[in-house]
Amino acid sequence: MAKRAAALHILVKTEKQAQDILAQLKKGGNFQQLAKKHSTCPSKRKGGDLGEFKQGDMVPAFDKAVFKGELLTPLGPVKTKFGFHIIKVLYRS
Repeated sequence: MAKRAAALHILVKTEKQAQDILAQLKKGGNFQQLAKKHSTCPSKRKGGDLGEFKQGDMVPAFDKAVFKGELLTPLGPVKTKFGFHIIKVLYRS
């Protein structure tokens, strides 16, 4: 089972906004550009890049999505206490 992962994410306040961004991504939108434009997380400066982290480092719903979701495919929206996330898992190891 994977113990580490790296991911990008876009954090927004509403589920509708998250769905709109997800639709743009499915039409070929650039994840990092959309993160820089829309995300409310400080990681937006790096295109939503969260770097590598250990399983259990993130809030439970986010952690579950990262360690069970498809690789390299935008997933979400994932609701946490911070808002709604669109996540792109780069790798798990």
